[in-house]
Amino acid sequence: MTESDTKRRVAFLGPEGTFTEEALLANMPGEGLHPFPYPSIRDVLNAVRDGAADLGLVPIENSLEGSVALTLDLLAFDVDDLTIVREVTHPVHHQLIARRPLELGEITKVISHPHAYGQCRAFLEEHLPGVEHEAANSTAEAVRTVSRVDRPWAAIGTRLSAEMYEGVVVREDIEDSPENRTRFVFLARDAAPQDLDAPYKTSIICGIGQDEPGSLLLILSEFAYRRINLTKVESRPSKLALGHYIFFIDFEGRAGDDRAAQTLKCLACKLPWLKVLGSYPT
Repeated sequence: MTESDTKRRVAFLGPEGTFTEEALLANMPGEGLHPFPYPSIRDVLNAVRDGAADLGLVPIENSLEGSVALTLDLLAFDVDDLTIVREVTHPVHHQLIARRPLELGEITKVISHPHAYGQCRAFLEEHLPGVEHEAANSTAEAVRTVSRVDRPWAAIGTRLSAEMYEGVVVREDIEDSPENRTRFVFLARDAAPQDLDAPYKTSIICGIGQDEPGSLLLILSEFAYRRINLTKVESRPSKLALGHYIFFIDFEGRAGDDRAAQTLKCLACKLPWLKVLGSYPT
């Protein structure tokens, strides 16, 4: 048996050089791990679900652009047998990268992931107005594309991707806010052993039976009554009909704690649908 056979495989959103890989390398959960890039968030989750990977790392929320809708929708509607076992928050610094040194006035196209455009909007409007934007599946794919064509194009991506694809950083740290951060979650098929001394967070998804006054209050009052602090409440379309929503809720504590367990039990009695995504260190 080779060394690689004994390592746990970690799937991450690729290709190599994405912010997800950057976050993984900075927050590797233990030794003996072997990272593998996958082309989409769905592929990462499928790899973990099917046993091709032991862990999967995907982005779930950005401080400037908000939640990653695809991740939320996949966790809500497509994946029933994975659990969040850890979260990490990683600073996001965008670099403007080209194949060769370029002046800003020479650039005719910028390629990147749509989220990157949103996080660099002020820089692009001020310094590259009117320049064509092209969407890529990831920032790393954008850098790889630019590195392979001898044209005055630039990509928005990581410093890691610039090094991997031998690009030149034309402008550094072009994000609109120096506090730009992305939250990532590790997913696994089974819950990890819990550290009873560490602070924990629990994520759930729930749906209401019908849209009527007090529907959301019905949910929130259960937490308020037991003095459980919520760290996030967000609605997403239920995909059933216009105006129907589901709710993503993060709260402090473990699902197995007495107050949290009683809250979830009461919600399960009141609501048609409740799904616990996991309890994990925060």
